[in-house]
Amino acid sequence: MISPWQRRRQPDDVPTPVAVAVSDFCRRAKAPAPAQQVREALSLLTEEEDFRVRALTDGEPEASPLGPFAVVDILRGVTPSLAAQRQQCGYYDVAQELAQVREEKTPPPAPAPTTPTFALPTPAGDEVDAKAGRRKSAKAEAAAVQERIAPKKRAPDTADGDDAADAPETAAQAAPSQDEEAPRFLKRELPRPRGRFTRVEAQRLSFFELTRSEGKETLEAAIEATEHRYSLLRTLEHRYNGPRGELTQVDMENALRQHGIMETLEARERDNLLTAFAAQRGATGRVGWSLGLSPNELQRLTHALRLTEEVEALRERFRNEVLATSHLTHRLDLLGRDKYLADLGIQKRFIDALRKDLERLAKDALPSATDLHSLANVVARQHGAPAELVTRAFERLNLTESLRKQLSAQVVPPSH
Repeated sequence: MISPWQRRRQPDDVPTPVAVAVSDFCRRAKAPAPAQQVREALSLLTEEEDFRVRALTDGEPEASPLGPFAVVDILRGVTPSLAAQRQQCGYYDVAQELAQVREEKTPPPAPAPTTPTFALPTPAGDEVDAKAGRRKSAKAEAAAVQERIAPKKRAPDTADGDDAADAPETAAQAAPSQDEEAPRFLKRELPRPRGRFTRVEAQRLSFFELTRSEGKETLEAAIEATEHRYSLLRTLEHRYNGPRGELTQVDMENALRQHGIMETLEARERDNLLTAFAAQRGATGRVGWSLGLSPNELQRLTHALRLTEEVEALRERFRNEVLATSHLTHRLDLLGRDKYLADLGIQKRFIDALRKDLERLAKDALPSATDLHSLANVVARQHGAPAELVTRAFERLNLTESLRKQLSAQVVPPSH
């Protein structure tokens, strides 16, 4: 059985446009990744799946953060929200290590035999048969050479290289046992990059560099480039170690308080948070998406900044605006924004109020209409709303059947 976290091709075989598209998609999904990691993730897919990758990356990310391995997981059928949760908890780091371990465990091709073989002299009585056999073997060898040099399409389950086709015995000896998974291809030994093409991972600095006087300027510059403490931590943890291993949020906040700039970060967070709630009209989901925060992080940040009451007051103001608006076009447009109404917690109240008002408006317009289409046109013309939105509202609010009955009841039967 082939594992989903097992390579289907070499990372260098991934087309550059596909890798660039995935890299840009991950950047927009708040999880930028280096080029080598993008190619490592795309090596888990076959060439036939590249068009699905482009179809996904051409659109906007539905959740964040999403790294290159999350893109592969979405193409395998995982929802974007679940992939974002897996990205945050480090699930794809384990998947990347698993793919590397499986690649390292792939057995190398068996070496060609080096022991020379010597032909034995044929008896005199067998010379005629030997000549006939040589003619047949020459024809068979010519056919074998023709078959060997003919273009072939590589099968996905065959081993890499020509040795698998020319030496089936060798491939059988190199195959793993039944308890292990059969590799899809054999790893090629590529030369290591040299000179300016050498890839070297940046070495993390000590945490005590942040606690020194020079670290204050570094932290202030990082605060100016981030929106909140969670993005600041993600920026610093790639450059600095913590006092006891990985850099944690507590370690970072202690360094900020030591330099007296924690208040600067909190003031920036407070302004960004209130501005986002005002711009997104109280929708917490959209606020978290715009700031790159998960729901739990947004809730913890609001509580840490003591903005719970102020944020709730903003949301209540937008609830009252939605419920108090009398403009029919605006209300019909809000009817299609189910997630926004559910986020504010007023979906049922809004739908009930709009259904009641539409029933009243349709009842007043019944004498001027003959069918449902003309009724929607009359209501739309009287209140300055698009007729398509009125018709759609009739269907979504389950008013079509009752309105048809009322229209048929007011038709006067012809006299005989």
